[in-house]
Amino acid sequence: MLALKLTQIGNSLGFVLPKEAQAKMRVGKGDTLYLTESPDGYRITPYSPDFAAQMEVARAAMKEHRDTLRELAK
Repeated sequence: MLALKLTQIGNSLGFVLPKEAQAKMRVGKGDTLYLTESPDGYRITPYSPDFAAQMEVARAAMKEHRDTLRELAK
């Protein structure tokens, strides 16, 4: 567990993400992080929940039309 300390940034609050967390999340300066609600509170992730939902739809379509996509790839 990592403790993050809030600091004043203009009229907002922010925190510094330690290097070990940056490395584990594979994020750097300029990347976007997403704050999502979870059953036990909030979660910070570099992965877009909207993109994940779109990928599930795409995977289902690719599975359903596997033979057609294989023929098109030839």
